[in-house]
Amino acid sequence: MKGLNLLCCCVASLLLLSTAEEVEDASEPTKRDRSHLESTLKLNEDKPADDVSGVLQRLRKIYHSSIKPLEHSYRYNELRQHEITAYPGRTLGSSATDGEITSKPMVLFLGPWSVGKSSMINYLLGLDDTPYQLYTGAEPTTSEFTVIMHGPKLKTIEGIVMAADSARSFSPLEKFGQNFLEKLIGIEVPHKLLERVTFVDTPGIIENRKQQERGYPFNDVCQWFIDRADLIFVVFDPTKLDVGLELEMLFRQLKGRESQIRIILNKADSLATQELMRVYGALFWSLAPLINVTEPPRVYVSSFWPHEYHPDTHKDLFLKEEISLLEDLNQVIENRMENKIAFIRQHAIRVRIHALLVDRYLQTYKDKMTFFSDGELVFRDIVEDPDKFFIFKSILAKTNVSKFDLPNREAYKDFFGINPITSFKLLSQQCSYMGGCFLEKIEKAITRELPDLLGSIGLGKKPNVLSCDVTGCGETPKNRYKKP
Repeated sequence: MKGLNLLCCCVASLLLLSTAEEVEDASEPTKRDRSHLESTLKLNEDKPADDVSGVLQRLRKIYHSSIKPLEHSYRYNELRQHEITAYPGRTLGSSATDGEITSKPMVLFLGPWSVGKSSMINYLLGLDDTPYQLYTGAEPTTSEFTVIMHGPKLKTIEGIVMAADSARSFSPLEKFGQNFLEKLIGIEVPHKLLERVTFVDTPGIIENRKQQERGYPFNDVCQWFIDRADLIFVVFDPTKLDVGLELEMLFRQLKGRESQIRIILNKADSLATQELMRVYGALFWSLAPLINVTEPPRVYVSSFWPHEYHPDTHKDLFLKEEISLLEDLNQVIENRMENKIAFIRQHAIRVRIHALLVDRYLQTYKDKMTFFSDGELVFRDIVEDPDKFFIFKSILAKTNVSKFDLPNREAYKDFFGINPITSFKLLSQQCSYMGGCFLEKIEKAITRELPDLLGSIGLGKKPNVLSCDVTGCGETPKNRYKKP
């Protein structure tokens, strides 16, 4: 009898152990194959990265010798303090550092809380179940701006260290205060994809939270990252499609950057087909008033995490959508130098227009001043109604400037409120015997040097770095006021 009881106990134990193993196996979801991700992003290729050091050195030389002098002389950074009203869209910092010029493409993740932004980064980098993975959860988990970049080993960098390092492109973030720097963190990860791109994870948008409760200017910080991002992923999930004040402000800040925006409807395999169609329509209905452009941004519908798609869902569709997004990301990485040169040229055009406008304001002021005039009243009249003195129209007529490139007139009221008009010199006086004229140099950079540098990349040529060092990138200084 005792032997029979012992046998029954053994059998029961074996059954319980087998059941526990089956439950444990069932509780661990199957992971998807990553071969499409690695092939699309070219993570398995052993070929060395393109040598762009010569191009970057030439680009730095052009910026510092031809663009920065005019930018500094006419205090373009002061105009940029009113960047939303002056120039919507991407821009350099107040004074571009070499770190900003040579930085890798930046991919920015925005969206409501717990929609899968951190999980998507973990999936793209294959960090799940590793010591490197970003923390995720159903509750708001990311309270910091997290910069994921390449490094020889896993390393966490505090925000105050990132801002103090001039070699990085994050030193301008000090202007947002110490409270923000405590919410900024950098993570270096030895991953091949991060050799070519940098990811930025942001705190989720919580509509019932006032901005002042964060302790730092959240919208201003977002604007800083938006202005420097090469690709912006705005992530939603089927449960968070409502648009509140904070999300509405975010899309207002994205105005002018529509070509970089990609909308992602994440966790799509959690819905049946009919429900997914309704959610897709509801997403467009919510975003339509916020994106006032003819062609809407591209929308990707999939589930960006490592686990298998739920059964009875459109697996093939989700996989194709994911591959399309990866190709989009890879295209930004492949075109990083072309985009950077084009961006620097766009920045140079804006600096030139700003200098021409300040010069015109100053010339008008000098023309209207008499011995008995009150300088303050004269200039106030000019600033309040620049059209009365044909300030902007004269720029359009004489300098080959498009009216669509002109900044907002209101921005100059604030600009001259900080910078007295008498503190500037006319463009005709910004010349030297050895250095040439500021205006001629920036025009040469816009019309010749930067297009030639861009063309050398397209033809696979390497710029001549030595001649750049010797001659100043092929420039022979000229002075139109020097007598022959």
